[in-house]
Amino acid sequence: MLHLQQLSKDFAGRPLFVSIDWHLKKGERVGLVGENGAGKSTLMRIIAGQIEPSNGTLQFARGATVGYLPQDGIVSRGRTLFAETQSALVELQAIEHELAELTRRLESSPADAPDHEELLHRFGSLQEEFRLKGGYTMEAEVGTVLAGLGFLPTDWERDCGEFSGGWQMRIALAKLLLQKPNVLLLDEPTNHLDIEARNWLEGYLCAYPYSVMLVSHDRFFLDQVCSRIAEVWNHTISDYHCNYSRYLVLREERVSALREAKHRQDDEIEKMEDFIRRFRYKADKASLVQSRIKQLEKIERIVLPPERKKIRFRFPEPPKSGRTVMELSGVTRAYGDKTVLDRIALTVEKGERIALVGHNGAGKSTLMRILAGGEHQAGTVTVGHNVVRDYFAQDQSQTLNASRTAYEELYADAPFDAVPQLRDILGAFLFCGDDIHKKVAVLSGGERNRLALAKMLLRPSNLLLMDEPTNHLDLFSKEVLLEALRQFSGTVVFVSHDRHFIDGLATRVVEVEGGALTSYYGDYEYYLAKKGEPACAPAADTPEVSAAPGALRAEPLSKEERQRQREEEKRRQRDERGRLKRSAELEEEIGTLEEVLRELEGQMADPAFFSDPEKARRGGDEHAALAARIATLYGEWESLQ
Repeated sequence: MLHLQQLSKDFAGRPLFVSIDWHLKKGERVGLVGENGAGKSTLMRIIAGQIEPSNGTLQFARGATVGYLPQDGIVSRGRTLFAETQSALVELQAIEHELAELTRRLESSPADAPDHEELLHRFGSLQEEFRLKGGYTMEAEVGTVLAGLGFLPTDWERDCGEFSGGWQMRIALAKLLLQKPNVLLLDEPTNHLDIEARNWLEGYLCAYPYSVMLVSHDRFFLDQVCSRIAEVWNHTISDYHCNYSRYLVLREERVSALREAKHRQDDEIEKMEDFIRRFRYKADKASLVQSRIKQLEKIERIVLPPERKKIRFRFPEPPKSGRTVMELSGVTRAYGDKTVLDRIALTVEKGERIALVGHNGAGKSTLMRILAGGEHQAGTVTVGHNVVRDYFAQDQSQTLNASRTAYEELYADAPFDAVPQLRDILGAFLFCGDDIHKKVAVLSGGERNRLALAKMLLRPSNLLLMDEPTNHLDLFSKEVLLEALRQFSGTVVFVSHDRHFIDGLATRVVEVEGGALTSYYGDYEYYLAKKGEPACAPAADTPEVSAAPGALRAEPLSKEERQRQREEEKRRQRDERGRLKRSAELEEEIGTLEEVLRELEGQMADPAFFSDPEKARRGGDEHAALAARIATLYGEWESLQ
């Protein structure tokens, strides 16, 4: 589908890519990964034809089309949402227009007219083409894509100019998906999507009939969608034919092997250089010295990848709080005529890690603000004994003072005894050297978020309220933040659209939907599994968790019952993880044995195989044993399913 030949690109004499040779096959879904600034977006823009390479060529399959979604910057206005999205199907619309014109001409043309038969023939062929290309389901497909990306039917007739930047990118993504280009290039497509839209896009891309190349900071998304990882590093591309989690393991093995090989090479080079220094001026050793010099010149030096910069930090040891950290009872919050939270109840206990999930606008951020001390119209919010809250808002990075430097921003809120540690804290968040004197105004989105997170380390707290803390963080920084929160001994309530982050941290998932709360005691996978069942139990700790105001309310469970419920859910999770792990092991072993069996059957297909009776007997025994083992493994695998 796509072939890069000796592709090079440099900016102001600085090489970004050097002589890349790389293929993209039809139907492949490739995840493009690498350090910030490695050139991922630049490579996509070269393939999309937006910028020219310095050297080399790009070759596409005959008739191939390319579609590119940048990170941001696309704005549509002047048409309704549905009309703007449908405009992506320009070819089908042209056929539809011609069919309408032909229908008009046929209605006014007599049957014995000279061109009547020609018009009929053209109408028939166009009608068949229209049908084969999905013309009769065109509007339904537009509706499906819009619904999948989170647009409500009531939005379809709104002018595109009314939508904010994140929704503008969803419009652009919808148009691109409807066009179905042969090479689909997506640069951070999940940035502006909530979990439901990400889940839908994941399924859509897994079934996409053509080639996909994408950049994403959502590890779960990469794992589910991509079967090949292309790492942009050291001015070239390295391929790993696996998902992202497996890539991390293989890359570490490769780097470890490279380090060992470089160590051996350095030792060998040092020995040669030492020999040359010692005997350079001795006539009887001249030929040996020249031989060593030539060997040195021929050695291809091993280059190690640079160490990835990571955030390195731990939250301060929190003060001890009471067992019940916060309790909400009958809390209501409305904006005008719209009630976002309707008489909700929620109990947060010490040590819990609660993930708030729900579609955009359901009320997650509103609930977070109430937990942080924000206003509400009715109900009570009780803060537990010795609870110290720290709140990271969704737009926390926007609250920073743009006129200050990074150091000054941290210093302004630091207690006296923390001042000597400020440089260490900034260094832990990758603000090194002169970076600490950068003005906040010139920091990137990721740098602003890191600085806002750094401010949470200034004062110990035992309740962290974090609304989208992973925004603008790369994959590696997310992992470090996840590990720091795992080690935090206090209580965490957070909102995130990153499913790997939720699954790795949450001990309870609380769904915010329809003004009510529903609790699921487990991780995100458990939440998804329960959501797939016909009915889900309401939040165990909420006396008012009805799906609609006025519905029957459940009585709250006792603390002992809640504890038993948690333990039961954790046991079920362990069993489920064990089942999935064993199932994956069986699939891998079956695949290996079937490959061995195919190779043996290929040998047995050769008549010469049976010329040696003993070899033929051993081959038959091996074939029978392999077939029996595979059948046994399939039986175990089916029982697990």
